[in-house]
Amino acid sequence: MPVYVALLRAVNVGGTGKLAMADLKAVCDELGFAGAKTFIQSGNVVFRSDLPEPAVQAKLEQALAAKMGKAPGVLLRSRRQLDDIAARAERFLDAKRNLLLITFLPEPPPADALDKLVAPDGEEVRIDGREIYVHYPNGSGRSKLKLPALRPGTARNLNTIRKLAEMAAAMEDGA
Repeated sequence: MPVYVALLRAVNVGGTGKLAMADLKAVCDELGFAGAKTFIQSGNVVFRSDLPEPAVQAKLEQALAAKMGKAPGVLLRSRRQLDDIAARAERFLDAKRNLLLITFLPEPPPADALDKLVAPDGEEVRIDGREIYVHYPNGSGRSKLKLPALRPGTARNLNTIRKLAEMAAAMEDGA
């Protein structure tokens, strides 16, 4: 049975998009997804399902929309995809892992996406498939970076991506 890692967009600890991770796990359990485990309060869940990826995404989005009043956006990746994304992040050799964010997108951004980049604080940006890697040398909270291609996505730091890949690998191995 395939293992999926779901990354929810616009899920926060407080304010708009509030969703307790216990509630996210319960939604996954109710949908029949096996072994659902969440990680930190930013909308990450790992689970198994026999359904194909489009059906998993549709079911999860519909269930979350019913629970939250609107769908937060669900991006799915496999453990192998996360491993590959983490390996590609190694190109940022000098970046602290918590200052390197990878934004997951539903589809690759347009070829001219970087033409609209404004990076006044020396941010380094690379696009690779359905992900955009951004190194924020002064931290993302203070950054004035503008890149419209980031809007439909959800970002995670490299530490989170590695942990989710580890959780998926353990689930694949039956742990």
